[in-house]
Amino acid sequence: MITRVRHVTLACVLSAAVLTGCGTDREPSAARPAPSAPVPSRPPTLAPGPAALTPVFRNGPRTRGKVVALTFDADMTAGQGPRAAAGERFDNPELIATLRALEVPSTVFMTGRWAEEYPVQARSIGRDPLFEVANHSYSHYAFTEDCYGLPTVSADRMRSDVERAYAAFRKAGVRDPMPYFRFPGGCHDRKALKALAPAGVTAVQWDVVGGDAFATDADAVARQVLQGVRPGSVVVLHCTRSAAPATERAVRRVVPELRERGYRFVKVSELIGTADGRP
Repeated sequence: MITRVRHVTLACVLSAAVLTGCGTDREPSAARPAPSAPVPSRPPTLAPGPAALTPVFRNGPRTRGKVVALTFDADMTAGQGPRAAAGERFDNPELIATLRALEVPSTVFMTGRWAEEYPVQARSIGRDPLFEVANHSYSHYAFTEDCYGLPTVSADRMRSDVERAYAAFRKAGVRDPMPYFRFPGGCHDRKALKALAPAGVTAVQWDVVGGDAFATDADAVARQVLQGVRPGSVVVLHCTRSAAPATERAVRRVVPELRERGYRFVKVSELIGTADGRP
């Protein structure tokens, strides 16, 4: 989705972690403790909405403790291959390394095109129990008209676009991608929800916008997140270095401050699992 600690100890941990970021095929360390509750063999999903439409999840319950889900959109459109070939970076290994160093369970909403461009990183993220990979479409084309200037995908191709992304994940070696889908730009309508119903996914939105897209002020991004988080929040951020260059620095501030407030970081699957099947 694109829309408009201690210092010495943390620096040492992060500098070491960057060496094992998502830009390598090294498997995650077996010594890391389990970051959150185990994901069941069949991931939790929401019941279909009225008229059997795709259900939409925005946040977890507000009354079940201080938990928050950080989500990161790994965006790349179907037409951005030449820009990547010319050197533009749509990945962010430093961000993934920081999440690993800080042991922050997270959900990465990945486009199929991103997984094709960075298969080693997609595989590394998808096989690390700290993370879960969810679907952000194959092409990052919009599922409605007039969505932040994105190209659009027709209704008869919406389901196949989502399924093509899952195929790209499997080819890259991602294990068990989740049955969660995030609309590019967050843009959706009844037609899109109907088109995706046969895919059996739960659409995942958010209630906190990080504001990191095209931002260069990490402190401003961190403040926006910290001001918006409530128990059960879903925060949307990005894992695209060229379009969200301040995200990793913002995360370094957000994570310890929220932990000091008593928050525990969880994956989206854990929040959905506490929603009792209701959007």
